[in-house]
Amino acid sequence: MRSSELAALAGVTVRTLRHYHQIGLLEEPQRSVNGYRSYDVGHLVRILRISRLTALGVPLAVLPDVLDDPEAAEALLDELDQQAAAEIERLTSRRAVIATLREHRGMPDLPPVLAELGVDLRASSEAVPELARYEREQLVLLAHVLGETDFATVARSLAPLMVGDPAATELVRRLARVDQDTPEAEVERLATDLADHYRPLIAGLGDLPAVVDPAELLWAHLQQSYNERQQQVNERFVELLQPPDRADEDLPND
Repeated sequence: MRSSELAALAGVTVRTLRHYHQIGLLEEPQRSVNGYRSYDVGHLVRILRISRLTALGVPLAVLPDVLDDPEAAEALLDELDQQAAAEIERLTSRRAVIATLREHRGMPDLPPVLAELGVDLRASSEAVPELARYEREQLVLLAHVLGETDFATVARSLAPLMVGDPAATELVRRLARVDQDTPEAEVERLATDLADHYRPLIAGLGDLPAVVDPAELLWAHLQQSYNERQQQVNERFVELLQPPDRADEDLPND
């Protein structure tokens, strides 16, 4: 039989047959007088065995040993079972995350703990798209730097600050309107209003858990995302939140 006929019978492609030839899994048959390879039922059986093993997860690289050594095949089953169990655990965990995101209408690119806590950026996305995108990207960065466990701990502590309220939304709108023509007085007024709004919330959080300091990375993202005047508002906001004895400490360098 020709390669196309063999491939159809075995449920593979002709390209797969050629690959098996190249890596030494399948012996190449002699060519007939007209130049075509002529396969027999032995080749079919070999491919069917290969297909059954690869369906179990056996890598192509170890197939030559497994195909011709029953003891090696038996030893491999334990490893395959462990790999399958680990994959089931990963998939089960993934389904649990998907279920959480669906139940709480969470954003799939953000950690699921935010959905559990009711942190929904959709409203701010509609109100101030550019700054909402910045906030979303900051959360992605923070989760990456801290890791899932520490991020979840910090998120639970900071949930009161992340769940939107009308006053906070209005402050964000004001920040979005800040540009190079915004007077210094408005910069100071907005920074003061931000500090007045968030100071009591921050004070009520108590001591946050000690985690890796992501300030430099997050600050770089802030500088990339905000215009110069908006950065000025944030710098002044941070200064106003500092205790008097720390007010003169330097912010992260550019």
